[in-house]
Amino acid sequence: MHRATNSHLYKLVNLLITLLYGDVPIDVCNYILFCPFRLIFNVFYLFFQWNPADSELPSAIDQIQQKQTFPFLIPDTTTAPTPAPTPEATEEDDYLGPPECLDKKLTRASCDLVFCPPWERCIEGQCSCKPPYLCPTEGVTPVCGRDHRQYRSYCQVMALSCRTKRPAMSHFGENCEETFETSIDSETGVIKVSIPDPKTPGAKEDFLICRKLWDMAAANVACKNHGKPLGAVNVGGIHFSTLKNNHPHKHFPGSCVSIRCQGYETSLAECVIYDNIRTGNRKVATVTCYNASQDSDFSCVNGKRVSQKQTCDGVDDCGDRSDEMCCKNCRNGAHRCKTGVCVHKDALRDGQIDCLDGHDESVEPKFAYTSETQYTSPKKETRISREHLESQLYCGIPNATTVDDEEVEDRGRRSVRVKRVVGGIPARPTQIQWQVAIEEHRKIDCGGAYIGGCWVITAAHCVRPNPSAFMVKFSLWKKSRAQNTTDIVPVEEIRIHPNSYENDIALIKLEKLPFKNKCFVDNPAVSAVCVPWSTHLFQPNHTCSISGWGRTADGKAAQVLLWANVSLIDDCQRFYKGRFKPGMMCAGDLEGSVDSCQGDSGGPLVCEDELGVSYLWGIVSWGEKCGQPGFPGVYTQVAHYFEWIRLHTGWPAVTKFNS
Repeated sequence: MHRATNSHLYKLVNLLITLLYGDVPIDVCNYILFCPFRLIFNVFYLFFQWNPADSELPSAIDQIQQKQTFPFLIPDTTTAPTPAPTPEATEEDDYLGPPECLDKKLTRASCDLVFCPPWERCIEGQCSCKPPYLCPTEGVTPVCGRDHRQYRSYCQVMALSCRTKRPAMSHFGENCEETFETSIDSETGVIKVSIPDPKTPGAKEDFLICRKLWDMAAANVACKNHGKPLGAVNVGGIHFSTLKNNHPHKHFPGSCVSIRCQGYETSLAECVIYDNIRTGNRKVATVTCYNASQDSDFSCVNGKRVSQKQTCDGVDDCGDRSDEMCCKNCRNGAHRCKTGVCVHKDALRDGQIDCLDGHDESVEPKFAYTSETQYTSPKKETRISREHLESQLYCGIPNATTVDDEEVEDRGRRSVRVKRVVGGIPARPTQIQWQVAIEEHRKIDCGGAYIGGCWVITAAHCVRPNPSAFMVKFSLWKKSRAQNTTDIVPVEEIRIHPNSYENDIALIKLEKLPFKNKCFVDNPAVSAVCVPWSTHLFQPNHTCSISGWGRTADGKAAQVLLWANVSLIDDCQRFYKGRFKPGMMCAGDLEGSVDSCQGDSGGPLVCEDELGVSYLWGIVSWGEKCGQPGFPGVYTQVAHYFEWIRLHTGWPAVTKFNS
């Protein structure tokens, strides 16, 4: 019987089932218990499906015998999907790796490791486009768009481009009659740019691109702008005299400009353009755009393949920066951040932080390309926007004018071993300006950290949802007595993490002063500590500090604020097994010489970056055998809860970078 006849028979039987059993779903009728008639139909259906010519096929009876389990279903003739091929593993070398990092598929959008540009913000570890109206407007240069409209700033036009996924910028200036254009000669691979004159309406000039700074990051931008989503496969150069001699019938501009791109740009108009020079016999840039047939040994996250020798060199060869995100060392003079990201050597000491901890701004560059340019620099505009955004939140730097001049050894690094905040050293009266004391019914058992505005962070086990029972004391030195800089502020609300047993963190919202938008009078002895947004900001063995009024070495509660240095400890699960959960971290000294203890709970563990900015890296949470070997203190990892904190406090209160 033909398949068409089978199809008609199938429809006829389904109609009979409907008449006999009513509106019963076909799936239900597949079960013999519900529709005996369907069993008879299945037998006949399988019988008529059999083709005598196919001698290797089993008979209809054999097929039924092979299907002894219920339900009785009409055989599925569809082909099982072929599993997707596993990506080819990249061979490790002295630069690229480790494999567990590569498996995370990190890119320039992975803001746990890199900064988002000013037109994006970091949400749950990924850079996301901002609305253009959120860009700063102070001190910026207007920009002409490809649509001949004028935009307020580079940030604003880039935000538009980010959201539309199309190039939007033409050039800096207020004369928007002409637009920036690029072309790639299909025969020679030479790139020509047409740059409008910002001062002369209707005028623009053509240039080639000088070979000197031309790299894969810029070539990717040029090719993407010409419809090649994976960018370029290689970059090159040709002497201008050779170019003219080989192609006498073509006209090439006699001047060239140097261009430096980061890799995120959608057109060369968004890159830094340096002053034009006469080409003479210099080399001019060429490019070959990428096609799907390329075969190399490193697979980028976006699907492009590049040579493994192009990884970890500070240049965005992939076009999504995935070749620079997991590096053990850096090639060609690039700088390795402590997070394993390689940044270009030109990024060192350029006034813009690229490494999360600012290390690129604290080392001397071995080489930096500097050149005057008549064109406005997008890099400068980006720096202005970032400085403005970062200035909206002042945190992590104590007011030095109020710190006492009393002689104290440098951050506890003494020749004599420090014996814990269970025996740290006394702080100066206004030294730790973000430390607060949490007072419940006139008794202080916990500390906390001031993060700005009207917000304090502490441990969940330190508080209860009863705001009237608590007061927060700022600039307290002696536990039992206020000093002249002490402020005592009532609590408006307490927000405890919903699963506080494993997430030992709480936010305290302070009461505002009457008819004012702040919670206490400006106090030079009080400063906010920064809230970290990335769990990669500080690495194991980094030296940080803890503080509190907890028990001292003799088991008694401290009468003045104590502090000590501790080291961040990796793989804490080996000490506490299943009790150690995500969102927890360890710090201290495996020899037990430095630790926090009872009474320090809720207090800050603070780490300082390369630029001297302090971050609330941990909250004193729990531990065993204060200060005993093999039992480091356990802290709540604040960066793990950044999104939860931001949800309650809002962006302005917590975000110094990636805002």
